[in-house]
Amino acid sequence: MQGSQMGPSQIGDRMQGAQLGSHTIQTHGVRLARKHTHDWVALILLAAVVVALHYAPPFNRFVGKDMMTHIRYPVKPSTVPAWAVPIISILCPWVIFISIYVARRDVYDLHHATLGVLFAVLITAVFTDVIKTAVGRPRPDFFWRCFPDGKQLYDQVTGGVICHGNKSFLTDGRKSFPSGHTSCWGPYAYFHMLEELQAANSNDAQNQQNTATGGQHIGLSRQEHEMKSRNDLESGSV
Repeated sequence: MQGSQMGPSQIGDRMQGAQLGSHTIQTHGVRLARKHTHDWVALILLAAVVVALHYAPPFNRFVGKDMMTHIRYPVKPSTVPAWAVPIISILCPWVIFISIYVARRDVYDLHHATLGVLFAVLITAVFTDVIKTAVGRPRPDFFWRCFPDGKQLYDQVTGGVICHGNKSFLTDGRKSFPSGHTSCWGPYAYFHMLEELQAANSNDAQNQQNTATGGQHIGLSRQEHEMKSRNDLESGSV
């Protein structure tokens, strides 16, 4: 990412901002964003890949009658919807970044921290969705996704399931491994955030550690509703 090292012009901008007392969004924001145009274009492309993978059909793994015993948990609504996970994982640290920006008036830290969060979340989402699509592991409630009326139908030759459930709901039912709820929370520039918070306020740093563990609670909510197995959550965390 272009923000990892500062060039002479960027150092000059910082020195000029320091002489003025601050380098804010109003004084340096547009110029800084233009210098990192390639980074923002890369983020847009990554977001497009994530959306494409989300709608990509997963690998049609064989699911037979004997396997249905272990994937027959009831369908329950998610405590944390899938669409809310990236919003939470980006918004929570960004609120902290904004609070630090208000105290320090340093648009460089705000910009680079924001890039770090977005790159971390989007790259992790790409890897997670690629694995989900390639593996095609059924969720613990796959039976009721496949047979919503409870009427079972199997191929007479192979013994594989012949599903008649909602197509999109069924497609999502084959994307259990790894857990996106746990993987999407952890990697967002955590160490940079912790470093910034420790420099600003040691109490805030402790609060950020508590916030990071909140992602694990989101993941555990998936197991409480029988939407993930334990190793799905563990693999997502890794």
